[in-house]
Amino acid sequence: MPGSFDELISTHDKPVLVDFWATWCGPCKMVAPELEKFAQAHKGQLTVVKVDIDEKPEIAQKYGILSVPTLMLFKSGQIAEKVIGAIPQAQMEKVFGPKLA
Repeated sequence: MPGSFDELISTHDKPVLVDFWATWCGPCKMVAPELEKFAQAHKGQLTVVKVDIDEKPEIAQKYGILSVPTLMLFKSGQIAEKVIGAIPQAQMEKVFGPKLA
């Protein structure tokens, strides 16, 4: 696995879905099981990475994360899609699903 976050999102052969979250965030706790279901439904099609904004503030700042949870889908190092707020798996399918092809 690459050494840095930037290497991971730019060199990974599959799309990378990043969950920007925090331990104190209630909606983040609600989205976690939904994200897990989405990841299982698309096993082999994407990689899911969780970034705790309190542990990695430099990554959150670089990508302009002002609210958590924020889900960002990266393809070849570029942001392909972004959703701010907790969403259910069905909404993840609508937003991120088409971008996995």
